[in-house]
Amino acid sequence: QVQLVESGGGLVQAGGSLRLSCAASGISFSMYVMGWYRQAPGKQRELVASITSGGRTNYEDSVKGRFTISRDNAQNTVYLQMNSLKPEDTAVYYCNAKNAFNGRVNWGQGTQVTVSS
Repeated sequence: QVQLVESGGGLVQAGGSLRLSCAASGISFSMYVMGWYRQAPGKQRELVASITSGGRTNYEDSVKGRFTISRDNAQNTVYLQMNSLKPEDTAVYYCNAKNAFNGRVNWGQGTQVTVSS
């Protein structure tokens, strides 16, 4: 059974930092591209950042230079370090695991990030 468990969300003031974690189980972690998505109220879910098993990263333009995605393949965990947070970063953040070979996708339950102005 695949499980993606996010943690680290919360309330922070603008300019602050948060670190999200996503612990994966039930998958061969090294076969998966890991990503963080977010969904704000009334908006579509969007990709924030992704990372391949080899460490190649991709970022949405608005978070470049502020957010850093990383992964620990030994611990089956992916992280999202978020610095210089802005109110527009407020959203539910979801962990995503996509099998690099068959395209199968799994989602976590989401964690709320709220940035106050």
